[in-house]
Amino acid sequence: MEQNGVCCPKFNPSPWDNKIIEWNNKRFIKGRVSTIFYMPINFGSKIVELIKKVNDSGAIFQDAMCLSDHASKWSMDIYVAVDKEIPKADNVIISGKFLSKVYEGKFTETDKWCEDFKKCATDKGLSIKRWYMWYTTCPKCAKKYGKNYVVIFGEI
Repeated sequence: MEQNGVCCPKFNPSPWDNKIIEWNNKRFIKGRVSTIFYMPINFGSKIVELIKKVNDSGAIFQDAMCLSDHASKWSMDIYVAVDKEIPKADNVIISGKFLSKVYEGKFTETDKWCEDFKKCATDKGLSIKRWYMWYTTCPKCAKKYGKNYVVIFGEI
């Protein structure tokens, strides 16, 4: 819920920057967003729909984490982290080890971030199987906080 013009919690990059994270049966609910050349069209309405399901079920939206998997130029899967199974939702479990790295700046820098992330993984001798992006705040809250953090997770 929005309070004082802010709907997203302030993000602390320290626990996520240049770390190996291990998830063991981490719960998410999944939604699909339409995109045009990777640019989301209905992200806001889809995240509101998913968060409503979380709230209506009495579950917790963990870490305000919503991962994006850019499946194609035309669609993106999003995964909202939750603490329990959600009725009438596409419940998904993700397990594995992930390299995570935090970036800050405009979304137009995403290609640069991805190249840096590939190099970071290669320098560590790691091979990335699957990628997720965590856009930690909406554009309005990023402007309010003065920082636009994005975390890239690469399954290793």
